[in-house]
Amino acid sequence: MKELRIRVLAGVFVVAGILSWAGARLWNSLGTLPSVPVAAPIVLALIAVVIAATALSIRARLKAQRERQADAKGVDPLMAARAVVFGQASALVAALVAGMYGGTGVFLLESLDIPARRDQAIYAGFSVLAGIGVIAAAIFLERVCKLPEDDDTHGPGTAPAA
Repeated sequence: MKELRIRVLAGVFVVAGILSWAGARLWNSLGTLPSVPVAAPIVLALIAVVIAATALSIRARLKAQRERQADAKGVDPLMAARAVVFGQASALVAALVAGMYGGTGVFLLESLDIPARRDQAIYAGFSVLAGIGVIAAAIFLERVCKLPEDDDTHGPGTAPAA
């Protein structure tokens, strides 16, 4: 499984933000603008909490295993792999959604004197922050579940250099 790349996530965020900003300008020229739902930052924050709780749980189980505690529960490798895949998928979607709301929020910055638009800009800002939280939690989960690197840097059947 490949690791999450910050560059890819940043690229998705920027492209979605630019397209969303342009779309908001176009949509506004038609007389209306789609709203940023109040639930957007809440849902993203809940996803971040679930991913972070999963990472903390797995980390605690792995620590108990390393310390050979008697009541230590093992970590099922398939469950850990599923958690990482869920985290990676959530991070990609969060980068896309945060970019969309970020672009809309940037567009809304020019009309903060209108109370409804100011509220929408605040929701968009919180959505971007919650999306960053999802990405951070996913990266943390990935680091927790990462297997240690092999000390043997040589391929099978090769002799170490003297």
